[in-house]
Amino acid sequence: MSSDPESPKLEDGHQLLLKRLGVTIDAGTLRLALTHRSYAYENGGIPTNERLEFLGDSILGFSVTDALYRDNPTLPEGELAKRRSAVVSTRALASIARSLGVGEFIYLGQGERLTKGRNKSSILADTMESLIGATYLTHGIETARELVMRLVGPLLADSAVLGAGTDWKTNIQEIAAARHLGTIEYEITGTGPDHNRSFSARLLIGGQHFGTGAGPSKKEAERSAAAAGWNVLQERFAGKGGAAGSASGTAAG
Repeated sequence: MSSDPESPKLEDGHQLLLKRLGVTIDAGTLRLALTHRSYAYENGGIPTNERLEFLGDSILGFSVTDALYRDNPTLPEGELAKRRSAVVSTRALASIARSLGVGEFIYLGQGERLTKGRNKSSILADTMESLIGATYLTHGIETARELVMRLVGPLLADSAVLGAGTDWKTNIQEIAAARHLGTIEYEITGTGPDHNRSFSARLLIGGQHFGTGAGPSKKEAERSAAAAGWNVLQERFAGKGGAAGSASGTAAG
């Protein structure tokens, strides 16, 4: 048992988390699923949730792939892959975790707690995968798949989430090449303290401004700017063969 003063408080909430998940998981496996490596390091090198995360990632991917294949008999492989990528992404899993309040139950080291680790998308997404893995160990594949579809299934019909799986930056590259628009650049600016930075990006193509985006990382800001730029290009080239022209239009995320 850890000497961490937060530990009893976290354990008191385990039943609430299980109620939200709609499953039962034995106490030891649940605690392991919620143990981040930062906490393990500060508490004598105890086991972390990373092996469960590895297991849950495979179950998540298979369950979503199976559902997509069965429910969309006419979709080509590329579109199936794009949809799977969208709903198993860090962004999507973190959103699910936030809706369940998973962050408040994760065992984190002091450094992660001080830097708002309970709301970091990467930690939340990894913990969701470890909880899926824990469910599998406790109940087997069918219950684990039911959990996955209960949590992720609604996202398969959410156009906003599916759109988030689109590789907008690749789309912009294809459009710029097909239309001979010039060099692509992203101007990045950052604000806020080092542990809580936010970024904005301006998309320039051939020196012209096509879109602005924002996000918690440079990558997300660029991606958001590219998505905005895609809409501008769609309007500009409407009636002229579409934005991409001879380009492919979309790419798997």
